[in-house]
Amino acid sequence: MSARVLLIDDHALFRSGLRLVLREGLPEAEVLEAASLEQALHLPIEPPDLVLLDIQLQGINGIEGLGLLHRHWPGVPVVMLSSMATSDKVQLASSRGAAGFVSKGDSGDRIIAVVREVLDASAAPAGSESPQPATPAFATTVPPPPRLTPRQCEVLDLLCQGHSNKVIARRLELSEYTVRGHVQAVMGLLGVTSRSQAAFVARQAGLIG
Repeated sequence: MSARVLLIDDHALFRSGLRLVLREGLPEAEVLEAASLEQALHLPIEPPDLVLLDIQLQGINGIEGLGLLHRHWPGVPVVMLSSMATSDKVQLASSRGAAGFVSKGDSGDRIIAVVREVLDASAAPAGSESPQPATPAFATTVPPPPRLTPRQCEVLDLLCQGHSNKVIARRLELSEYTVRGHVQAVMGLLGVTSRSQAAFVARQAGLIG
């Protein structure tokens, strides 16, 4: 399938991994990259055939940026990427005009299937009578909350209360070094890069009250 796909994500390592997945699954596709919406909108390129857009971007986030992309490249479908594909995020993205939604935890085959589905739908001739599902690219299962150890749950609970590593260490009678390791592990499992994001995602996933 010959197509130009623009990947917008601020994590270089994830972009590299997804680029390899896309090139393997869509060998004839051209994969372009941008680390932010601002960078993407200033790329000297023709309109892409599809945009893969991360929700949690630095600066203008993906949900806010959907309208900008639609104005800049009218008719170009946008598929949202998220480390936490909760049902409310899927619904919000759909209401803002996203053509699809995939979790970063989905398999490479699943991501390729969604990309192909959206590209095929956008390339269908106007007035085509081929039956199309109402929201095919949103038929993704919401992944279960990450499984944390009892100690990680304790650390997460105190982290979400706003306590520092030093205070958490004193409360749990652990070394500050050990607490720092638990915090890094929890943030990795939640797919976040800051303590405030960890608290938000933990509440969304029902890990804390």
